[in-house]
Amino acid sequence: MPEETATRILLADDHALVRRGVRLILDGEPDLTVVAEAGDGAEAIEAARAHRPDLAILDIAMPRLTGLQAARELSRIQPDLRILILTMYDNEQYFFAALKAGACGYVLKSVADRDLVEACHAAMRGEPFLYPGAVNALIRNYLDRAREDGAVPERAITEREEEILKLVAEGHTSQQIADILVISVKTVERHRANLLQKLGLKDRLELTRYAIRAGLIEP
Repeated sequence: MPEETATRILLADDHALVRRGVRLILDGEPDLTVVAEAGDGAEAIEAARAHRPDLAILDIAMPRLTGLQAARELSRIQPDLRILILTMYDNEQYFFAALKAGACGYVLKSVADRDLVEACHAAMRGEPFLYPGAVNALIRNYLDRAREDGAVPERAITEREEEILKLVAEGHTSQQIADILVISVKTVERHRANLLQKLGLKDRLELTRYAIRAGLIEP
């Protein structure tokens, strides 16, 4: 299949070795071609703007912005972009967060050689791709919500606060965060104060612990 009719893919993972392995799988398919790579969530957004891919494959645990944060932003700025999460986490919390962020598929790295190509094809057909454990989680979640009359707790913090929380926990200064998110230092400080108050925390160390528990950064 000529490259211009092949599915154009953006691949984002902070480990170059993983990207190389995944690229080998994808480039072995005549109808799939990797047109851009990124090492973190923020780079993924920039690459998507520059290359306008058909499909983004995002790792979850990446610096600056996680794959889930990047997926939310990409869903906003490029609604037609199909998004797959490729992750080592066999975890219901991340799976549901991925669906909420706009992903149409969730693939485990441990079986990427078996599932990833099929997931890419499903995504481009407009079909969801879920690994077997995710299907069970989805059914359990549906039954639990049906029993509870559909009650779903609200997010504790906003998406912008979550972005700032992750960057604070990664050790960025207020000025660096302002530069990354293209907002003022004063806005960063206000969000940071709101985070401490909302979460009942005292300082950056406690914010970092919270970020680890919330899966925003790796311990």
